[in-house]
Order: sequence, then structure tokens, then C-alpha cells
Amino acid sequence: MKTNRIKIQYHHIAVLVSVFSLTSLVFITGCDTDDPIREDVPELITKATLTFSAPGEQPVEATATDPDGEGVQDLEVDGPINLDPNKSYQMTITLVNGLALTSDPAYDVTTEVEEESDEHMFFFSWTNNVFSDPAGNGNIDNRNDDVNYEDSDVNGLPLGLETFWTTAGPSSGNFRVVLKHQPEQKSASSDSNTGETDLDLTFAISIE
Repeated sequence: MKTNRIKIQYHHIAVLVSVFSLTSLVFITGCDTDDPIREDVPELITKATLTFSAPGEQPVEATATDPDGEGVQDLEVDGPINLDPNKSYQMTITLVNGLALTSDPAYDVTTEVEEESDEHMFFFSWTNNVFSDPAGNGNIDNRNDDVNYEDSDVNGLPLGLETFWTTAGPSSGNFRVVLKHQPEQKSASSDSNTGETDLDLTFAISIE
């Protein structure tokens, strides 16, 4: 009888060891750090700069900054956009995360947006007649309205870090810029309502 008891005890121990080993294997496999993790969170932007350049002219800059970093407040525009009438400008947009060190890749959000261009798109709107080209009031309300994009993603779809604008005669109004983050959503028909909003700024604009 004693021998049988020992055999039964050994059997129970063997079962427990097997269960423990299987549980450990599942845990280790589930925590494999090599598993790809897709980051679809909005970009952290603490400063945006719009630079309007015309040949032979001093560039015109308009900026928006975040007053509280990771706090609850959004970026606030620092002043209006002042452009000359009847003049053509190339506009470039620069984005930074000032909470990161300048040597940290996270600081240069512009490059991140470029590298993930197939997930990002800028949309624009403005007061009617501020620009002669593109005409209209922008594509925030209607994706198919004209905007002169000068850059595109790997699929040939617009990005918007570089655009081209020709001012009309003296006028004033508003100029709005929206950056959308559209992972696996960006297409020829995705619009300003698609995806998460990384940036939404409205500047006063004066042409005089």
C-alpha cells in the first residue's frame, strides 16, 4: 500500500509540473517584446510654424504654440498672417514637440509626419476671395475643393506640408489648417472628418 501511495504522489507532482510549464510557456509567448505594436495615437505638437516664401522677399512666418505642454490647453495662434496682395507664395509647415530634447527624434514631428505620409493629410479653409489661386474656400468642408498641394505620400495622395498660394487684392478673413491622422483610412475620398485630429488652427489673415 505504501508503494502505491508513493506512485500516486509522484503522479500528482508530475501533473502539477506539466501544468506549471505550460502556463509559463503561454505567459512568455504572450509577453514577447518582439510582437509589432502599431502606434495610432495623435502626434504631440507644441509648436507649429507656417512659413510663406516668395522669390526675393523676406519669408512671412505665422506660429502657434502650446501654453501648457501636455496640459489641457490646445495650441494658440501667436498672431495673424500678413501677406502682400497679388503675390505667389510657397507655404511650408514645420511641427515640433518642444517637450522632447532637440536631439530626440520625437522633437521633429515634421519628419515623423513625412515618414508616415500615408497616414496624414492637411486640410485647409479660408475666407472667400482671400486667394485667387486656389479659388474657393478650401477643402475642409469638401475634400474635392481645390488646394495646391506640392507634396504627396507613397500612394500619390496629397500630404500638405508644402502648398502653393496666390493672394488676391486687399482683403482680410480667416485661414484654418487641420492635420488629420488617418492610419489605414487615408484614401482618395477620406476627408477632414476621417481619423484623429493632430492639429486644428485658425489664423486671422490680412492681404494688404
